Amino acid sequence: MKKIIKGLFHSDKAMIRFVTLSAAVTLSCAISTAYADTIKIGYLSPLTGSHAEFSETDPFVIEKIGHLLKNGLVINGEKYDVEVIQKDSQSSTDRAGSLAAQMILRDEVDLLLIQDSLSSITAADQAEINETPAISTMMPWQAWMFPRDGNPKEGFEWTYHFFWGLEDVIQTYTNMWTAVDTNKSVGTFFINDPGGNAFASKEFGIPAALKNIGYKYVDTGLFQEGTSDFSTQIAKFKAENTEIVTGIAHVSDFTTFWTQASQQQLKPKMVTIAAALLFPSGVEALGDRGDGLTTEVWWSPVHPYKSSLTGQTAKELADSYEDQTGRQWTQPLGYAHAIWEIGIEALKRSGDPHNKEAVRDALAGMQMDTIVGPINWADTPIKNVAKTTVVGGQWRLGGKHKYELLIVNNKSATEIPMQAEMKLLTEIN
Repeated sequence: MKKIIKGLFHSDKAMIRFVTLSAAVTLSCAISTAYADTIKIGYLSPLTGSHAEFSETDPFVIEKIGHLLKNGLVINGEKYDVEVIQKDSQSSTDRAGSLAAQMILRDEVDLLLIQDSLSSITAADQAEINETPAISTMMPWQAWMFPRDGNPKEGFEWTYHFFWGLEDVIQTYTNMWTAVDTNKSVGTFFINDPGGNAFASKEFGIPAALKNIGYKYVDTGLFQEGTSDFSTQIAKFKAENTEIVTGIAHVSDFTTFWTQASQQQLKPKMVTIAAALLFPSGVEALGDRGDGLTTEVWWSPVHPYKSSLTGQTAKELADSYEDQTGRQWTQPLGYAHAIWEIGIEALKRSGDPHNKEAVRDALAGMQMDTIVGPINWADTPIKNVAKTTVVGGQWRLGGKHKYELLIVNNKSATEIPMQAEMKLLTEIN
């Protein structure tokens, strides 16, 4: 029987152990002699920086996974300790690539988990170059694949991604827009980053979708993160009588835009924004002027899925998070949990977690149910991509929290229940 080392976790700032102090002392002594019996998993996410909201739930999830793995992991009759090496990308693509290379080459991780849209490109590239299996999420698949010169028919060898595509989120947006009465004039503004460039693509982004449904496209181009003046965009929206405003922005940038829109008397009927409106904190920063704003919903407590690790429903996971942290649930919670479901399942199916080719092959043939829904890399029209669901949501004042994100359009995924009827901003304010 192999010697078992229990529950060692690393982070950039400190070592987090889910064991007693005496056990931790034994660990530090035994780690060198039992190295071959320890599975090492790298976990990369933006704990700080402009994308930190996407990792707000990470400490909760990591602690939960630590408890699940504290007695090791049995694979093919052998028992292994699991060591997690957690790194903060600081919302920097360059740093993400450097940290991924460090975890692969120095720490010799068996599997890399990338829970960060900004890291998904550079970190995945390092995994591909250095032949290490990697799983990523939190980015539309086009923004993950095309900047890496990927081909949807050919894909990659070592890197696997699960999330929705631009075609899915844009369909959700247009489902919401066509369900209400407007003049069909849509003004856009997109942050100048990989996600913004993907949304702004005239080939497969929002401009292409608007053309397909016959809506007017009012283009204001890309803006730089930290922009302090959106007067040019607002003036153009007013001049073109846009009744729908859409785009992708971080919380601080959208807060600036929406404040200036109020000051300059821009009064659209609908505002649908990616990224900034995903989080309660982003809406609360707007005061009462967040009421009625719309966005995509890719996970919520009403999603009808369960965890393959704990058996918890989406609602039970969200309730547990709120009870333990005192914070409102956020959408990344489901995906931060699901990436561990998939990673652990791939290690189990590999038969040998140190055999990177076997782990890679397990991912390539993966079909499983998770707390964010079915994951299928075995039978997908987009190589290395498992698409997940997305529906339309609207922030409304009131309820358990100051704002509640309610499902108002489920046309693209009818298994996810509706929670409210969508209202125009002009009906609310």
